[in-house]
Amino acid sequence: MSRYGIAEWFGEPFAEMSVAKRKQLAAMALGEIEAPHCPFQRNHTQCRKKGGVCSIQRYAEGVRGRIGPRQGDPVIVCPERFKAGDLVTRWLADVVGLDKETALIAFEVPFMHSTVTDKPAGRIDLVLANDDDGNLVWYGLEIQAVYFSGKGMTSEFERLLADSSVLPPYPNAIRRPDWRSSSAKRLMPQLQVKVPTLRRWGTKLAVSVDRQFFESIGGPSPNPVQDLDEGEVIWLVPEVSSGYRLQRWHWETLSLEDSTKKLLAARTVNRTEFEKTLRSKLHWYLE
Repeated sequence: MSRYGIAEWFGEPFAEMSVAKRKQLAAMALGEIEAPHCPFQRNHTQCRKKGGVCSIQRYAEGVRGRIGPRQGDPVIVCPERFKAGDLVTRWLADVVGLDKETALIAFEVPFMHSTVTDKPAGRIDLVLANDDDGNLVWYGLEIQAVYFSGKGMTSEFERLLADSSVLPPYPNAIRRPDWRSSSAKRLMPQLQVKVPTLRRWGTKLAVSVDRQFFESIGGPSPNPVQDLDEGEVIWLVPEVSSGYRLQRWHWETLSLEDSTKKLLAARTVNRTEFEKTLRSKLHWYLE
């Protein structure tokens, strides 16, 4: 038996924390004391992630209600985690051939405006550019962390605040990465809106998701293409190693159409399977 629990909390490995540190961060997560600065952002601004969870991972169930060994690698649930060491932006510069020494960067660049208020209604997460003698060359970058489904984390934070055992407690509820909401419902519409316009403008959009996310939508193509002329979407896929280090894992270029197919990847259940699940969920309407 295993459950997802906190892997990194306010930028620190959870399983290695002392009791005092867990209690301190639990108080931060519950808003009782001020949150720390984010170690992954360039300017180390204060953490804005509610609860401060950077990544989650599976833990085996240990003895007496404690966590057991970690299973697999962490799954990133906060987009700021992708900014560690400027790894993704440096990677993008290498892929597209921008000079890192002269490269410029901009965050949250308005891309759409409301037809009602004329205020920004959509942004590109990050733009990497070179501006040499008025010749502006740039590439957009969208970062997509994973949402998780299940019970909220407040009860977990409250339990950690009260807990005084050396080993952290086993997660108190079933929580899991919501790959479908993160991919087909969130990331795919972003690509469908932005990529056609960037294609007309003669540039490309890069997308960064972590290895676990990418594998959930099929993983690397059978014959990955690393030719920028062969697609409009540059997939940059880092991973968080077992030592909690963000590192390059895989990149490839895909067309918008192939990217959409990848994000939509799912099979329809057959009628027998559907109705078996349906029967298990039915209850009296008027109870």
